[in-house]
Amino acid sequence: MSHTEAPITQATPSAPIPHAARELSWVRITTELTKARLNALVVLTTAVGFFLASDSRIDWWRLAIAMLGTALAAASAAMLNQVFERRRDGLMLRTRGRPLPIGAVRPGIVFGMGCALGYAGFALLSMQINMLTGLLAAANILIYVLLYTPLKPRTTMNTIVGAVCGAIPPVMGWTAVTGRIDPAAWVLAGILFVWQIPHFLALAWKYREDYARGGHAMLPVYDKDGRITSQVALLTTLLLVPLVLSATVSGLTGWWSALFGFFATLLFAALAVQFARYKDDRTARTLFLASIAWLPLVLLAMVLDRGPVSASAFLTGRPHDRIWESQAPSLEVTP
Repeated sequence: MSHTEAPITQATPSAPIPHAARELSWVRITTELTKARLNALVVLTTAVGFFLASDSRIDWWRLAIAMLGTALAAASAAMLNQVFERRRDGLMLRTRGRPLPIGAVRPGIVFGMGCALGYAGFALLSMQINMLTGLLAAANILIYVLLYTPLKPRTTMNTIVGAVCGAIPPVMGWTAVTGRIDPAAWVLAGILFVWQIPHFLALAWKYREDYARGGHAMLPVYDKDGRITSQVALLTTLLLVPLVLSATVSGLTGWWSALFGFFATLLFAALAVQFARYKDDRTARTLFLASIAWLPLVLLAMVLDRGPVSASAFLTGRPHDRIWESQAPSLEVTP
């Protein structure tokens, strides 16, 4: 892939896809509109927040409701986003086959369904979990649709705003258990926020010509030689090291999780160094795949080794009571 992509002001439409609209089943249309595969990860992070906030007793019914509400909110954001981006999606090779650009479904129908799903997610979480979790879901939809979506063709800072959306679901899982946002929840949100930066930059570098074709103001579109893109990816990957360790310091996880996360992040950073050195599609793809592996593995380690530690806990395996319960009062909303 060359470094001479067309400027975003000169995007040209791609060739039409013959009969594509008639070839899509309703299952495929629904999966594409809701971004089911991507949002499965979103729901997973909500579950992680729920597990980390819980003690040894897991309220499985409450967890199921929290995950369902998150799924409804995530589907709503995805559908509304595609309604507003259907023209730009039609210009990009990797998205021109989506249901809206090919005319498989009307925008008005998708907009109505997106609003309905968003309200359903908010109502379910507010009534069955607590108001704070419902408000977080609603805020996530609004940030994604009203801030992230319109910023994509205007500024490279859209990636930062999008990362905020990815950081909220684990906090929703946390508040579903506690009804409040504790300091440790901010640590979890920080890990998800920072992880998204190298994850997305690696993807955006690989598809920089396509993003330029669609008129999106992604960093790799302007950063022709990849120097800034690779440096930001490396720095944010390294930032994950203190964040992962702070999960143990704050009482969120144990020592074994810290050790695993530390070495996993060093390996992740080593691949970011390779991307910074070569700045090519191969190293970008490797970094992207590594980011996909890093997140579930580190989150799984955190869940399996959840709970605060001390020197005695490291030696005996008996963690103390949760540290954050003795910390300063935190934001709390009574349902």
